[in-house]
Amino acid sequence: MWRSGDRGSDPEVTCIACGDTVPRSKAREYDKYGDRWDRADKDFEYLCKPCDRECCHQPRQGLEALLTDIEAEHADRPSQEAFLAQYLDRTEARDEIGER
Repeated sequence: MWRSGDRGSDPEVTCIACGDTVPRSKAREYDKYGDRWDRADKDFEYLCKPCDRECCHQPRQGLEALLTDIEAEHADRPSQEAFLAQYLDRTEARDEIGER
């Protein structure tokens, strides 16, 4: 069996949060689609370990549906500020009634 030519190397990656360049072994993969197991034809982004620790690691269940619903209500593509305000309103309302 053929082995990869980069065996034993530790390539450097750039953290998408702080911009630091770190060895891959000092970073965490980030998949913006939430499906890191399906690796075909993907380019992953990375977070350095300190930035990864600062991230919220809450479940993403229902997130995509919420974002799609908000976008669908604004056929004219809302501004980023309007979109985020709508998102915050909905998540705060959901949290007040105890949904997750």
